[in-house]
Amino acid sequence: MKSIKPGRGPSMMNAAGAVFAAIFGVLWIIMTVKMGAPGFFPLFGVLFIGIACVQAVYHFKNATGKNRYSVFDIVDAQEEPDPLAAESEADEKGTVSGTSVSAAETGLKMSKFCPYCGASVLTDFDFCNQCGKKLPD
Repeated sequence: MKSIKPGRGPSMMNAAGAVFAAIFGVLWIIMTVKMGAPGFFPLFGVLFIGIACVQAVYHFKNATGKNRYSVFDIVDAQEEPDPLAAESEADEKGTVSGTSVSAAETGLKMSKFCPYCGASVLTDFDFCNQCGKKLPD
């Protein structure tokens, strides 16, 4: 089964951006303390640093890790398994919008796919149950 995964380049760029956000947080703290701003203003810098650290770790792990979380690149399961494969396995079994109703129980076939988001849709649907866009005939 194909899986869409984020590219390693964009993930590494996001990690670099997070490092710059952390540097901005440090500069923010220094400048607010030098200017004598009230005590809660330097806390914004601490918030920037905290968020930047979490994002830097996530994106760096996604850029360098063997198994990445699905979003952009299309890869086969033999190349790189998806850590969130449980959700896609449920879709293969015929779930509709997160419910556990199978296609056999509804009496309808899941034979169409949305050209916009790739979700499985029932043949009787005019709109995608995942993204809501009108399906072509």
